[in-house]
Amino acid sequence: MLTMQEALIRLTEYWAGQGCVIVQPMNTEVGAGTLNPATALRVLGPEPWRVAYVEPSVRPDDSRYGDNPNRLQTHTQFQVILKPEPGDAQDLYLGSLAALGIDLVAHDVRFVEDNWASPALGAWGLGWEVWLDGLEITQFTYFQQSGGLPLDPVSVEITYGMERIIMALQGVSHFKEIAYAPGISYGEAFGQAEYEMSRYYLDDADIETNRRLFEGYEAEARRLIEARLPVPAHSYVLKCSHAFNVLDARGAVGTTERARAFARMRTLARDVAELWTARREELGHPLGVATTGPAIEERPSASYPSIDAPAALAVEIGVEELPPGEVARAAESVRRALAEGLGETRLRHGDIRVVASPRRVVALVEDVAPREDDSEETVRGPRLSAAYDAEGRPTKAAQGFARGRGIDVADLRPITVGGGEYVGYVKQVAGRAAAEVLATLLPGVVTGLRADKNMRWNAPGLSYSRPIRWILALLGDEVVPFSVGGMTAGRSTAVHRTAPEPRVEVASAGRHLDTLREHGIEPDAERRRERIVATAAELAHGVGGGIDPEAERGVIDEVTDLVEEPTAILGSFDPGYLELPADILTTVMKKHQRYLPVRDRDGLLLPHFVTMANGACDHAAVRAGNEAVLRARYEDASFFYRADLRVPPEELKRGLDRLTFEERLGSMTDRAERIRAIALDLAARVELSADETEVLTRAARLAKFDLGSQMVIELSSLAGVMAREYALRAGEPEAVAEALHEMELPRSSGDRLPASAPGALLAVADRLDLLAGLFGIGSLPSGSSDPFGLRRAALGLTAILRTRPRLSGITVGEGLAVAARHQPVEVGPAALEDAAGFVARRFEQALLDAGHPVDVVRAVLPHAGSPAYAEQAAADLGKLLGDERFGRLTTALQRVLRIVPADTAAAYDPALFADDAERRLHEALTRVRGELGDEAVSLPAFTAAALELAGPIDDYFDEVLVMADDPAVRANRLGLLAAIRDLVAGVLDWREVS
Repeated sequence: MLTMQEALIRLTEYWAGQGCVIVQPMNTEVGAGTLNPATALRVLGPEPWRVAYVEPSVRPDDSRYGDNPNRLQTHTQFQVILKPEPGDAQDLYLGSLAALGIDLVAHDVRFVEDNWASPALGAWGLGWEVWLDGLEITQFTYFQQSGGLPLDPVSVEITYGMERIIMALQGVSHFKEIAYAPGISYGEAFGQAEYEMSRYYLDDADIETNRRLFEGYEAEARRLIEARLPVPAHSYVLKCSHAFNVLDARGAVGTTERARAFARMRTLARDVAELWTARREELGHPLGVATTGPAIEERPSASYPSIDAPAALAVEIGVEELPPGEVARAAESVRRALAEGLGETRLRHGDIRVVASPRRVVALVEDVAPREDDSEETVRGPRLSAAYDAEGRPTKAAQGFARGRGIDVADLRPITVGGGEYVGYVKQVAGRAAAEVLATLLPGVVTGLRADKNMRWNAPGLSYSRPIRWILALLGDEVVPFSVGGMTAGRSTAVHRTAPEPRVEVASAGRHLDTLREHGIEPDAERRRERIVATAAELAHGVGGGIDPEAERGVIDEVTDLVEEPTAILGSFDPGYLELPADILTTVMKKHQRYLPVRDRDGLLLPHFVTMANGACDHAAVRAGNEAVLRARYEDASFFYRADLRVPPEELKRGLDRLTFEERLGSMTDRAERIRAIALDLAARVELSADETEVLTRAARLAKFDLGSQMVIELSSLAGVMAREYALRAGEPEAVAEALHEMELPRSSGDRLPASAPGALLAVADRLDLLAGLFGIGSLPSGSSDPFGLRRAALGLTAILRTRPRLSGITVGEGLAVAARHQPVEVGPAALEDAAGFVARRFEQALLDAGHPVDVVRAVLPHAGSPAYAEQAAADLGKLLGDERFGRLTTALQRVLRIVPADTAAAYDPALFADDAERRLHEALTRVRGELGDEAVSLPAFTAAALELAGPIDDYFDEVLVMADDPAVRANRLGLLAAIRDLVAGVLDWREVS
């Protein structure tokens, strides 16, 4: 059996063999190997650096007294830094797993998106967590920034979680059972320390002492920075960070203190980084300067291959594993770039098809012509008046132009360009060879790739979600010659890394997809999805269950773009875990492991799941690994669940003091209290029964309490679900428990909406607080960044108000105003207007998504503040548009709206009427007003009453000169029309009705 000690030795030897310096752990507490100066400082600046070391990583908040099988306050990391990134870091990493004795062919090793960031240190990078049969064993990151400074060159950081790896290899279920060294278990070596340090961090650490330590360490770090000593300064920053972590584990850090402490540590980290960089430059960069190469000038090929007949084009952009959310986007980006680029040439071609998988984007273009069509080009010369003298002889200007173009001056002809007269000639332009056209076009397709989050690596001129590593470009059976980012297009592609030949050549464009499939790669996402659904269903059926593809659509979509060759494997778990709430079990399966739950005909969970490996593997080994991972996660969940049940909801809620919402808006306790107050204020606008009022009052008092539970801290998507579960277990009435669950609904588009009035009021209050508070402090979504989920909040708010008639007395504007009054910051009129506009734009999109025509949606948008009314008005308007009488009314009202200035008052004197048409319109207006009354009415009811206005309005414009010369008469006539304007203004935006 491989002991943990031997594993550390093997990794050390392996990476030493790859040119890494082997250094020692940091001699003070660090939360991760990243913080060791061998990483945190050495990734800065231009010097090359390869290092590997063991790092005991101390995280006080993970203290569990040694009881939790998978969580320790001190765990062991093995850290590797490769600077600059070598281009084959994934292969080097896989070699290290082989050095540990892991059979890469038998096991399912995958790179799954997991980006890393440390705001407190101003550091971030993009990369993956590496899975071994479903178990996260390594963090693999392309470091982009540290200490607030961009990194050039980019480093690769590889961080192994040693306890996890060894537990998987040894097949043990508790860290204490790990064979650490021959004859010595992990528990025997470190169990006492784990318990005692947990006691210290959670129970015995003196708060005031650690506050003084934090202040003293910060002061010493600042003094050392001023003394220009970055290494000892960094050491004190680490001590400062650890003191903060101890305070945090003791529950002694409030919202404001947390934000301020982070800001102080971030400033120190940045100052240390800048000082280190400066000092290394002063020392002349003793390790030299890494060579990453300047931007390469991609020169055109001296010759291009030719084809004799139309041929297919195949282009493959090979990448390291893309995030699942970027795969389809990459395919569309390449398709659009190709279509637009070819559209700007004269090269004829057939259909363009693009498919994509995690490691490649493949474009196929049919029937590409051998050459561009020939064309004529008019070349403009000097002005006609300057080209010939009075006798009609060519001037020096004309002669010079002709000589410069290599033509006879006699070939010049008068031409007209932009209304001006010039001389010029028509030039015959021969079409370029297809390969030349494509070689010019395709580099831009590659460099134009962009994602939500982009990174740099050791490839000049390129920036994308993950490194681009190869390019295939074939026109028929010829290579299209071009280079980009230091890569040259060829005919080879990468297949599975564990294949006997990881790179294969493609004979021709027409054979491209077949070649990939012959090597176990399915590039078409639709085919992968079909295979996943079919094979999962077959396995589930074998144990008397099934898979619900619609309910599991999100997981299936994600898995589709996580694997290139879906291989279904059925796993099982102990039926005893079915005693846990089903939502816990399925959340762990889907969110953490991307498993498909197996259910019986009644929808109840069976003790089975289906996972998808990537390609051929040892099914028994992969099944056992995934079952062990799920067992460990269910043990964690069971641990959290039992621990939470021992704490009453009121006590759990007190834990919200430790959770920061936003520095200026307070803690989660503050937010929960605002939600309570807002909900009770809004309840005055809704008719509630005495029982409903009692339920709302109690549920509001407990609002968000489950956010303080261990389960929800670990699995945030269970917020609301655990509130209901824990409330019921604590003896709360079912209606209160359900309202606490419903306040989190809807969690996404299409999700279930609150059914009860108390639940709906809490849900509305929750979203109004979020919108009012964050707009009040100017923390708005930008681009794809929406950290507080404001877009989701706006959609959820309007979805509830659209579908719950009992809440019709609450408008968005009034609700925001109520929420604003409870904020700890001033929320001015402009912020409220912006928030209401933001909600209206989300509502507009929701109506469009529901199938309403654009003009209908725009017409009802004035009612966006009353979503239920607006949605009904949209439906009614859609029906009325086919009514000829409504069309006549609309046309008449639009004539009124076009002529009346916006600032015209709705005031007129019937005594000044001079025409019968004026009197008839006044009388019709009076009757319509009387019929409508002062109450709001539906669009059909308004239309039925207002139809009477159409004829009189038409007569008015036909018989009356509105813009009379007499100012008093003109004002009176406009005032009558303004009265009609004001009558109809609150119904629709009539200008948008077509």
